[in-house]
Amino acid sequence: MSSSNKEIYSASRILDFYTKRLENFGGSSQGVGWKNDEAQLIRFEQLLKLIQDKSSFSINDLGCGSGRLYKYMLSTGYSPMFYCGYDILEEMLLSAEKTLLPDPKVKLIKIESSADMEVSDYTVASGVFNVKCEAQEKEWMEHILSTINVMHERSKYGFAFNLLTKYSDTEYMQSYLYYADPLFFFDFCKRNFSKNVALLHDYFQYDFTIIVRKTRI
Repeated sequence: MSSSNKEIYSASRILDFYTKRLENFGGSSQGVGWKNDEAQLIRFEQLLKLIQDKSSFSINDLGCGSGRLYKYMLSTGYSPMFYCGYDILEEMLLSAEKTLLPDPKVKLIKIESSADMEVSDYTVASGVFNVKCEAQEKEWMEHILSTINVMHERSKYGFAFNLLTKYSDTEYMQSYLYYADPLFFFDFCKRNFSKNVALLHDYFQYDFTIIVRKTRI
């Protein structure tokens, strides 16, 4: 199988994974790949530490799934001027539409890749790098680095993302998931994007969050 065919096959398997989760669990936290609500919400909490002023901002939600981040923001005191959710699965966006629309502050867009995103004040991505299926480590790393470069380009004031950690207990690690080195990503973001980078690895989950803040004028 050629490298391009392998990439197409891997992408197809990943889409199948999320399609089946949505079919089995609907627009819940489990439907987008998390173990339960707590697992999803604690990650939202970490990602949103990116935003220091809770009002008057726009935000891109890359891999928005059923749009639960927007509901979480409203329930925890955030008041975005504009929320744009992006996903590659049409079914996920249809699920998000049921709970988020009509709302003049919300826009939901189907994309083929992160490069289709528009510019916003902030961009966040939760769980989008976890499931690699048969993708090789090298190609998945290239995909992640390409995506966070786009997040940087499409974010005026900062961006945040999470990854499963390589410090997970070995007996619980799964071959279809990707486990990353938190120190590598901290260093990469520090060297390439901003002096203001935070690594959060203290919230009792088997992952970490990277926050990149740019100077806000």
